[in-house]
Amino acid sequence: MLQSQREERGRRFTLALRAGIPVLLLVFLVFYTTIYKDESHDINLKDGILLGGITFVTIYFIYFLMNLSVQETLLDQTTQGYNQKSFIKKLQYYHPTSIACLNIKNLAILSENYSSDQVDTLLYTVSAQLNQLFKQNAFSQVLIGRGRGAEVLIAVNNNAYDLQPILEMMIKENTIINTMEVDYSFAVVTHTNNDFQKAIIQLRDIIASQSDQDDTQKHIQTTKDAKELSEIEKYVISAIKNKDLILSFRPMRNTHINSIDTYEIAIKLKCKTHKDDILPRIFLPIVNRLGLGRKYDLALIKHIIDLLPLVDKNISFTFNLSPFSLRDLDFQTKVFEYLAEKNVAPSRLIIQLYERKTHHDLSGYLNTLKRFRLHGLRICIDNFGSSTSSMKYMKHFKFDMIQFDRDYVTNLEDETSYAMLHSLIEMAKDLHVKTVAKWVDNVDQEEKLKALGIDYVQGFGISKPITEEILINTYN
Repeated sequence: MLQSQREERGRRFTLALRAGIPVLLLVFLVFYTTIYKDESHDINLKDGILLGGITFVTIYFIYFLMNLSVQETLLDQTTQGYNQKSFIKKLQYYHPTSIACLNIKNLAILSENYSSDQVDTLLYTVSAQLNQLFKQNAFSQVLIGRGRGAEVLIAVNNNAYDLQPILEMMIKENTIINTMEVDYSFAVVTHTNNDFQKAIIQLRDIIASQSDQDDTQKHIQTTKDAKELSEIEKYVISAIKNKDLILSFRPMRNTHINSIDTYEIAIKLKCKTHKDDILPRIFLPIVNRLGLGRKYDLALIKHIIDLLPLVDKNISFTFNLSPFSLRDLDFQTKVFEYLAEKNVAPSRLIIQLYERKTHHDLSGYLNTLKRFRLHGLRICIDNFGSSTSSMKYMKHFKFDMIQFDRDYVTNLEDETSYAMLHSLIEMAKDLHVKTVAKWVDNVDQEEKLKALGIDYVQGFGISKPITEEILINTYN
């Protein structure tokens, strides 16, 4: 039994005693004053009505309190762990040394393919298995609760307990539960300084940053110091406020003219007081959570527009912007006004879209893209072929450029991958859409891609990224 279940059972028993004893005393006093008389035990109409009313009020009051106790439960009804509100409240006097979040990454997919009862059973099983694993490893007084949706929250108050190996063991032993394949991610923060709401937000940021990494980066350190994470948040806010962006440029070789005419831009945030610059997988979850996405995207595109006059007129830049910024009318106005002010060719700007799922308002989103297209900017879809959403976009919108998912490029020796990439390139040719293959690391890959008719190749086999200073010096 989870600690939360034991505590909930004790809470309900205490509530029953607190509600029942005063009521029973009241009933006893009423009966004593109305019925017990030395001379007679007759009950007149008035006494009967009074006793009936008291009995009804007593039963109703007890039922109301029982119902209230269920509504105000400590428990999450699915997992039987603490609900998020009671979990955070419990932490106030529990004083945890570490808080962790175990996230079921594919819960949305499982919900689409299994019944709600099966998914609820899965969530309960995950909490129960966690509890059992902690007991087996002599972890006492571990709090387990439910966060948002797919989140299981865990807290311990002993520095001797290291949550990371336990969670790794949990993932290893529970990849399949009730025939369902479960995909997990987790994060741990330490030294929370009693700011538990902030600690849980930091956990979500860490997990969000993991989801943006590729498979080669899976084995990252997931235990973070809450104080350090709070400092990073301050650095991110300061960097965006001061527009401290560090741009690196990944050359893209045009296979038809055998020269570089486009650069893909990668961004880091400059941190004057921190030992390292801040990577996108770290700062983007913070930027999105704090609502700074539009401010960041506007600073980025203005920086790139300012670069255009400093390099040859045949050089273009491709870069990523958030769909939330693109849809914002104020953002659109500022971008178009800045383009007009700087008097540069908008076609040298290629906006990359990285969409895992089709936008819920597809027609509205495509109209937004058309507005950028009407102002001369080009549109590219990244990681093309990684999901059905990219094909759906292609059906309804004519992109200027598509960048293929890395699996196609790194698996050219595989017959199926090769055939699929060949078909996609032929489709793009028919639609007059430029094609890009990234992650090209050697000459053999490049030659195969050229034979398939690819328009652009990019990767360490082509050229290493260059800094903004080198870029300007090269063309100026």
